[in-house]
Amino acid sequence: MGQRTEWVEPAGLGGASGVSGGAGCGRCRGRRCPGDGRSPSRQCWWPPPLPEPERPPLLPRVAASQGGGMLGKGVVGGGGGTKAPKPSFVSYVRPEEIHTNEKEVTEKEVTLHLLPGEQLLCEASTVLKYVQEDSCQRGIYGKLVCTDFKIAFLGDDESALDNDETQFKNKVIGENDITLHCVDQIYGVFDEKKKTLFGQLKKYPEKLIIHCKDLRVFHFCLRYTKEEEVKRIVSGIIHHTQAPKLLKRLFLFSYAAAARNSTATHPKNHTVMFETLQDWCWELERTKGNMKYKAVRVNEGYQVSERLPEYFVVPTPLPEEDVPRFQGHGIPMWCWSCHNGCALLKMSALPKEQDDAVLQVQKSFLDGVYKTIHRPPYEIVKTEDLSSSFLSLQDIQTAHSKFKQLFLIDNSTEFWDTDIKWFSLLESSSWLDIIRRCLKKAIEITECLEAQNMNVLLLEENASDLCCLISSLVQVMMDPHCRTRVGFQSLVQKEWIMGGHCFLDRCNHLRQSDKEEVPVFLLFLDCVWQLVHQHPPAFEFTETYLTVLSDSLYIPIFSTFFFNSPHQKDTNMGRESQDIQGKPLNLLTVWDWSVQFEPKAQTLLKNPLYVEKPKLDKGQRKGMRFKHQRQLSLPLTQSKSSPKRGFFREETDHLIKNLLGKRISKLINSSDELQDNFREFYDSWHSKPTDYHGLLLPHIEGPEIKVWAQRYLRWIPEAQILGGGRVATMSKLLEMMEEVQSLQEKIDERHHGQVALQAEASSLLRASARLSSLFPFALLQRHSSKPVLPTSGWKALGDEEDLAKREDESVDLGDL
Repeated sequence: MGQRTEWVEPAGLGGASGVSGGAGCGRCRGRRCPGDGRSPSRQCWWPPPLPEPERPPLLPRVAASQGGGMLGKGVVGGGGGTKAPKPSFVSYVRPEEIHTNEKEVTEKEVTLHLLPGEQLLCEASTVLKYVQEDSCQRGIYGKLVCTDFKIAFLGDDESALDNDETQFKNKVIGENDITLHCVDQIYGVFDEKKKTLFGQLKKYPEKLIIHCKDLRVFHFCLRYTKEEEVKRIVSGIIHHTQAPKLLKRLFLFSYAAAARNSTATHPKNHTVMFETLQDWCWELERTKGNMKYKAVRVNEGYQVSERLPEYFVVPTPLPEEDVPRFQGHGIPMWCWSCHNGCALLKMSALPKEQDDAVLQVQKSFLDGVYKTIHRPPYEIVKTEDLSSSFLSLQDIQTAHSKFKQLFLIDNSTEFWDTDIKWFSLLESSSWLDIIRRCLKKAIEITECLEAQNMNVLLLEENASDLCCLISSLVQVMMDPHCRTRVGFQSLVQKEWIMGGHCFLDRCNHLRQSDKEEVPVFLLFLDCVWQLVHQHPPAFEFTETYLTVLSDSLYIPIFSTFFFNSPHQKDTNMGRESQDIQGKPLNLLTVWDWSVQFEPKAQTLLKNPLYVEKPKLDKGQRKGMRFKHQRQLSLPLTQSKSSPKRGFFREETDHLIKNLLGKRISKLINSSDELQDNFREFYDSWHSKPTDYHGLLLPHIEGPEIKVWAQRYLRWIPEAQILGGGRVATMSKLLEMMEEVQSLQEKIDERHHGQVALQAEASSLLRASARLSSLFPFALLQRHSSKPVLPTSGWKALGDEEDLAKREDESVDLGDL
């Protein structure tokens, strides 16, 4: 008792000596292994045993129980180099015991959980998933599989994933799952050199590195996997993630067809989907825009345009027969109405024509349309051409490509190596500057609506990218309803889904064109996060809500973010539903959060610090019927004088001449006087107390625009603050709120006794000492030993042997 058997190769039979340093098993033939020495361990990282005729004879040996080099369960050590200790005595293990243990190992194999319609495509056994890809290559043995929905790693530590520590568990995507749409880049390691993998490979890598669009990085070692399995899994992953696809090949259709008979859940939570004429009429009534604008059904059945929704809103004086003239181009479409009657509109440009006759028709058409929305002095229109005077999609794409590289960290050494120049790299990416420009443009438009009492018309080629971004930001700043969770979801439905944003192309779900992949929606969420971060009590949802919403872009069981237009969704699902059963496909919406999270986890999506608007009595409502909308936007600046309006009338007159004399893209640049008005409006608002149910403006000065740490740093353990960050503060506040609420309930129930004072609050936030700043996506992770000196200066200190000797002298700052 108290001893374990180690299998070793006799001297001269192939390298057992000098490699082993601990107990072994029948599979690894004496190499370092966490097995018990009596049977092949399921954590063994050596290839399966050779066939009997080729297998060299093995001599069993029992090592003392304190033999060196044993690692914990499920962790593989890649060390070695010391000679095996001499045996103390010899014993023999019966083969029956080995077979019994092998059976036990098989029974403990982790099973693959498949969604309805999901099919297994390829798999590989004996794969190592590295926990940390650096000089100490620790990993977990398991199986790597690829389905038509995801890449999944099935490790031996599944029990650890199901443990109570994993509080924020997604029911669709596991911790070691990567949806095919979430894969960004795939790299292979050949002789310690990292290369991008694509197409057919002549040589297969020893290691596989997967960079994800949600910024996770996975390392898989294939060195000990069978060659045919390596070829199958690597080729399968490359093909199903990188090769161009057809729309009907998306897993969305397979899942919808397979889940057809399942109980359909439609908990819209009052989220307005804007799929009916009544939805648009309701929004008009809510914003008091029904006096000047009307909802039209001229595009029912998509007879006018396939890029527009079936129902939308236009100015009341605009004849409906004019809408089909240029397939909806050149039509001012209503987005939102301000409390003072001004409105935010958007318009797509007319196609560029060289023919003089067609150009003349366009000019007269634009003249008539423009007169319906520009009728001075009562209605004055300020135009904003986002195609020429603002950001380009190429700017956004380039900046994001540089920005995301700061967070796709392969190992801790790389993290600390870039630490000394991280902020300069951040600045050179220009991502934060783009966020600042978007917020500034939204504030400028807000100033026109709020202070100048002017309509604002946003112009863009198709009005489906930057128009969606800026109009949404303006509404979040000006309309407190859009800062509730239901209101925000309705806003996304109205401006992005029904607004025709090309999610299929912008997210590159079909892998057909990398040039079209521009993260416009992620830029919008990042801008909203800046507001949430600066004014937490004004928002009903949390930053965690925004983070999981950004992750949902790549989960192909929701139809919300997988089509370019409502027409594309309706036509494809309509053809797909023509089957024997004759039932329509059940498409899930991302707004049904119960699909992804349990009710307990959903509490993290709701902001406990949200300041709800007090409800008024009926008597108060009657007295404030005409004033409450005005109070929604505080503080107010004084209305500008008539000479100011005359200036803008002059500007818009000049714009009409531009529209009639040149193409629509030739517009007026903002004047210096407008910049002065913006600064006055901005400074005036920030000098007064914040009304969380009124106008909300962000700080846009340099230090105020920050990195969305929860989304971008959540997978980097080195970046966490143990027991700190905003999470620790939130934890204490939640504990206090739950305790007060529980005590209030006990008082209301007139409950007496000591037991009644024991609050049974089901808070997901535990004591701050057990949390990290990466919560809820990670609790306490492994400690990262920050080097005393930057790694870039290590080479000057000597070679690797000298560094190894100095290892004990370094200080682990994570423990301080």
